[in-house]
Amino acid sequence: MTSKNAVDLRYDSVIKTFRPGDRDACEREWRALTLLATYAPGLAPAPYRVELGAAEPLVVMERLPGEPLRGARPIDGQRLRALAAALNELYAAVPADVLAEVPARPGRERHLIDRVRAWAPRLRPRVGGAVGEAMDRGLDWLSRSGLELGGAPEVPAVFGPGDGNLANYLWDGTRVRIVDFEDSGRSDRPFELAEITEHVAAWSGAPLDADAFLKLFALNAAERARLADCRGLLALVWLFLLAFDSLEGLERRRNPPGTAERQATRLSRLLDRTS
Repeated sequence: MTSKNAVDLRYDSVIKTFRPGDRDACEREWRALTLLATYAPGLAPAPYRVELGAAEPLVVMERLPGEPLRGARPIDGQRLRALAAALNELYAAVPADVLAEVPARPGRERHLIDRVRAWAPRLRPRVGGAVGEAMDRGLDWLSRSGLELGGAPEVPAVFGPGDGNLANYLWDGTRVRIVDFEDSGRSDRPFELAEITEHVAAWSGAPLDADAFLKLFALNAAERARLADCRGLLALVWLFLLAFDSLEGLERRRNPPGTAERQATRLSRLLDRTS
């Protein structure tokens, strides 16, 4: 499990402690675990206890077996199908009337667009070459994309985990199960799938075959169109994040040199598909 919060792995349980004042994230985690325990038991950790009122809110949950899909080991066909099966189960789990009462997940497209537009004047003058060119192209595409208008009615809502990091998907040799729901909530399949395929974890190590993976989901025409837009947006967000990272000193960088340039190439290829 990866998290920006403190995670204490016990023999048969996990204690996840949230930062002071981060009650909302704790509440989202607990809501997800209780919903999935009811509608998709076994897919996520069983919820044991929550302390929402503590100075540092915490959730105690089951510890699941398995190894993260993120790593040096290639994601073969069996594990790819198991990942898709877990996500299809998750997206179909929460009934529509229950889902309607679940708050929208944080970090949706309006928030991401605002972040990109705030970053651009700070970062663009500091980068050049392929990274700068891809940024310009991405920003031009974003201004014409219509993403600010939100999802179309033909795109149904689903319960989304809110994190595309493959480290949060555990393979136990038979199935994939899901952990880390602090950014979960009501969402849609195109946005959630784009979170996975465009996350740096999907390509910086052993790569996820995005095309093969996405073929395992029966998306309608509106979802397919939105998926292309969401992938473009998430790829642009990652270009900015990786460009910021590349400007850090070597001791503070989280990614190897050249990662931002690789992301620039990936974004350009995605935008070629949409033109």
